[in-house]
Amino acid sequence: MTKIWSQVSLLLLTIVLPSHVAAQSTTAVQAAPITAVERQQGAAATADIIAQYGGPYRGRQSQYAVRVGRRIAVQSGLSSDPSAFDVTLLNSSVDNAFAIPGGYVYVTRNLLALMNDEAELAAVLGHEVGHVAARHSAKRQEAATRNSILGALGQLLVGSVAGNSSFGRFLTRGIGTGAQLATLSFSRAQETQADDLGIKYLASAGYDPAALSTMLEDLAAQNVLTQQIAGASGSLPAWASTHPDPASRVRRAQQQATQVRRATGERGRAAFLAAIDGMLYGDDPNQGVIDGRSFLYAPGRVAFSVPEGFAISNGAQAVAISGNGAQAQFSTAPYNGDLSQYVTNVLTQFSGSTTGNGAVAQTNVNGIPAAYTTVRAQREQSAVDLTVFAYAPTRERAYHFLVIAPAGQGLGSLQPLVASFRTMTPADAAAARPRILRIVTVSRGDTQESLAARMVFPTYRLERFRVLNRLAAGEPMRPGQQIKIVSY
Repeated sequence: MTKIWSQVSLLLLTIVLPSHVAAQSTTAVQAAPITAVERQQGAAATADIIAQYGGPYRGRQSQYAVRVGRRIAVQSGLSSDPSAFDVTLLNSSVDNAFAIPGGYVYVTRNLLALMNDEAELAAVLGHEVGHVAARHSAKRQEAATRNSILGALGQLLVGSVAGNSSFGRFLTRGIGTGAQLATLSFSRAQETQADDLGIKYLASAGYDPAALSTMLEDLAAQNVLTQQIAGASGSLPAWASTHPDPASRVRRAQQQATQVRRATGERGRAAFLAAIDGMLYGDDPNQGVIDGRSFLYAPGRVAFSVPEGFAISNGAQAVAISGNGAQAQFSTAPYNGDLSQYVTNVLTQFSGSTTGNGAVAQTNVNGIPAAYTTVRAQREQSAVDLTVFAYAPTRERAYHFLVIAPAGQGLGSLQPLVASFRTMTPADAAAARPRILRIVTVSRGDTQESLAARMVFPTYRLERFRVLNRLAAGEPMRPGQQIKIVSY
């Protein structure tokens, strides 16, 4: 849980896959220099964007990302001055990168961890800068307004119980994590154009232009694994959920690379691995850690678990719990020591056409004082039960679930959720430890299996190891080879 999401989503330019790709090249863009209006727009938006993605990630990895980002961005023609580009490494476990008008470029640390060399970093950022150079943001803004990202998420989260009503969309407040929330629906031609521009920038900066195609393969493998771990069916990457043919994009990127390839093209693997060694990997414990079906919030020393079949998404202001039959948010609000008043205040934020007296009941959950109330809400054609269930683990801080379920069901299938709230156990604290990337050298006799055993995950160690290092099953490990593992 971090800060609240502001209305800057229309500016975000993210890496997404088209359902098909145009056959012709679309690189013919003479980029106009960054305008004063664009700089003003970017400057107004950047603080909220950075907050949405967990703030900036500091240290040598950040300095490295700035250097590479500026090197590729000056190839665009937006500015010949590297300092005109504000490149930020974001402290986020989401795999994402984007740019906004005005010279602002962003990449998350988890996407950086997935890469295998400097050229891939340049390729991703080059693609995003390509969107800006082609002014795709302005061309897509009207469409994005009609089908806003937050509205789409609201339908995803609560459509099963609340339809598309304004009440149903309350669950979108403060939820902004994930590639879905930062993705504009660019046209096929625009995505193709951004790919082509990124490849062109790679070549002109002296990088291997094939790096975009390998990075796309990395992303596809990671997201297929993510679905596998989550138990999702099918093999479509989540980042391409509206773009069902990622293989076509990889093939086209490979073809475009052969047309601009130079005699030599830098990949920069050694420098890249040296730069990311020791970087935080996955969730930042200070923002909360998702561990299987549990959410562990170390700053408050509290945790909860969701029932089977429900998913957790850590957002900007709240944690979303979604599944069949009911949905919920977990968050916190100002607390003056009166838990009944806290429940009433939270409910008031979502007041409207409700029935029931809203009387607050007192209880105790796992030794923690708690209070709750359920009211009936009517919006448009939908009647639902809205429950606020709050806890006060300390005198200074309270937390709450806001649960929505079909009318007459109260907490419905999320009864086990509210009963799971607890003070973190030693096992929870161990699971919430920060994970970091380590670069290790392969020794004689090492195999994929022996190296994967060093990954600090309870499941899918070998699969995670292969995706992280872009390794095929059965590929031999060479003594002296440097690879990535995840450690404490």
